[in-house]
Amino acid sequence: MGADYLLRTRWQKARPYQARAQWTQRCAKAMLWSMGAKVRFEGTFPERGLLTCNHVSYLDIPVLVSIHPMIFVSKSEVRNWPIIGWLTQCAGTIYIVREEKREVTRVPKQFGPVLDEGLVVGIFPEGTSSDGSTVLPFRSALLEPAAQAGWEVTPGWISYEVEGGDSKIDAAYWGDMTFFPHLLKLFGKPQVRATVRFGQKLPPGLDRKAMAKQLRDQILQISS
Repeated sequence: MGADYLLRTRWQKARPYQARAQWTQRCAKAMLWSMGAKVRFEGTFPERGLLTCNHVSYLDIPVLVSIHPMIFVSKSEVRNWPIIGWLTQCAGTIYIVREEKREVTRVPKQFGPVLDEGLVVGIFPEGTSSDGSTVLPFRSALLEPAAQAGWEVTPGWISYEVEGGDSKIDAAYWGDMTFFPHLLKLFGKPQVRATVRFGQKLPPGLDRKAMAKQLRDQILQISS
């Protein structure tokens, strides 16, 4: 057993979220390569805090993490999904029960260890995905801990183009679409192109509702 393996193992135990985020990045890059997906981004990936993005597809997570290792927040139901649930657990995903108000008090305890390791936490404040033609209103509850703790919050916008298809139905995953048929159809397209634009971090001192409004406004601005 080499010294490099021992050092890597100790580092993974000391910084478990870093190790999971880097594993997720490797998997994401492999998945995107296998489906011929290309990712380009504009702006600067945030150095710390929360990255808040519009939500278009299950592709959003591999696209974002392919740019930089990070940890995501997801609704608790995803934990029990076939295959996807296992993958999200391996990725260190933070699960929340969105219907319970007490979750807001638990969020700082869940986010804290991730942020302490220098990782960015990704959230989708719309609460659901859409066809990407607009940005749904943001739910501000998940931003309350950031407002209280003074964490940096940065907006991001994601869009897709599908060669030989329509991004609103072939890349976007929303409504009553079914995962595996959608994924197989997407793999059959010649190429998927994802664009990510990062905005400017919010000024300090905002409450959660002001954060939600400014984030959505900025995402709408950078999307045009």
